[in-house]
Amino acid sequence: MSEKKRTEIAELGEFGLIDHLTKDFSPANKTTIRGVGDDAAVVAAGRDDGVVISTDSLLEGIDFDLTYFPMKHLGYKAVTVGVSDILAMNACPEQIIISLGVSSKIPVEALEDLYEGMAFACKELGVDLVGGDTSASMTGLVINITAIGRAKRKAISYRSGAQFNDLICITGNLGAAYMGLQLLEREKRVLSNVENPEPQFKGYEYLLQSYLKPRARKDIIDLLAEEKIVPTSMIDLSDGLASEVLQICKASKCGARIYLDRIPIAKQTTQLAEEMHIDPVVAALNGGEDYELMFTVPLAMQEQVMRLGVVDVVGHITRESTGAYLVTPDGSDIKLRAQGFKE
Repeated sequence: MSEKKRTEIAELGEFGLIDHLTKDFSPANKTTIRGVGDDAAVVAAGRDDGVVISTDSLLEGIDFDLTYFPMKHLGYKAVTVGVSDILAMNACPEQIIISLGVSSKIPVEALEDLYEGMAFACKELGVDLVGGDTSASMTGLVINITAIGRAKRKAISYRSGAQFNDLICITGNLGAAYMGLQLLEREKRVLSNVENPEPQFKGYEYLLQSYLKPRARKDIIDLLAEEKIVPTSMIDLSDGLASEVLQICKASKCGARIYLDRIPIAKQTTQLAEEMHIDPVVAALNGGEDYELMFTVPLAMQEQVMRLGVVDVVGHITRESTGAYLVTPDGSDIKLRAQGFKE
């Protein structure tokens, strides 16, 4: 008898693995409007409304390092991570459920700080903590966040709605969170054997905040609603610009052109990247954890979108056959590639 073939996760990548594991699942209930394949699931709630639900996990040693990650900031970020998926559906977050896996090394006082950070984020976003679970963990701290939101069904934006010639818009700037992480990791290495360490963070405070305490962009969803703009597609920038563009292209069966000189990158991001011999464009394309929003709108809405003052148009949607590319200032095309996890 021949042995069953062993497939390594790295062969599929993060998104390929999800597709592979869920390929045989299809909705059996009429109330399931959207299942796997978007930032969040959508469930019918009455004739016109949709309940939007997402879940995320943060694992110690993978997603955060308690050596330099303050518990209050971690609590705040956990809420941001969960809520961002709801916002990426053009929906309003309303509740979260937090479950923890806690190791014996963590005292109650640290967990109090964690929940203080969560409470601050919830108050800021108008979100209620409505439940959760706590269990023992042998592998460090584990945080699971389930976020729940609501929107009119006709206002929900999916990854699959982008159309030919739509503009690709992003909020904020990119790469700052990644460079904040690189700064923290550098100082951790340099000061690992120093008795009274004094990390050198001066001048890079914005990068640290971008990584340790990212802001969920509910303000953008509120502004879009106020201006009566419903994006044709939307996604949050948690895995890097390149990965998210490819997710939109896959779901919408389209191509894309992103213009390198239009990607907004903060001065501190460029400065530290150069200091550490990292290409700031690579940080923006593949760094991730910015938790900004990317969305598409019809070309006819360009002036209306630009008047918002908080959005950059970085490219446009093309035919599927043309693929997804980064266009350099000299007109060269570089094929976009997603990173995804390789472990």
